[in-house]
Amino acid sequence: MKSMDGYDNCIAGVCTRFGQLPILIYDRSKVISSLESDGMAYREAEEYFDFNIIGGWVGDDTPAFIEPYDKDQDYDDE
Repeated sequence: MKSMDGYDNCIAGVCTRFGQLPILIYDRSKVISSLESDGMAYREAEEYFDFNIIGGWVGDDTPAFIEPYDKDQDYDDE
């Protein structure tokens, strides 16, 4: 499993999927908080996360990110 250097405290668990490699799951809000603790403003941390972290593909075992499910949110638009 691939991991992100410096974000071990943000790991939420492991995702197993049929026929695919297990992948690490990170807590999105903890990753953003970690970026803020490194000196970024919240908005800057979100933009950095969206472009540099979630936007990075490093193969089939690329980590994934979790956030609380909101039944009223339209996730198809993301």
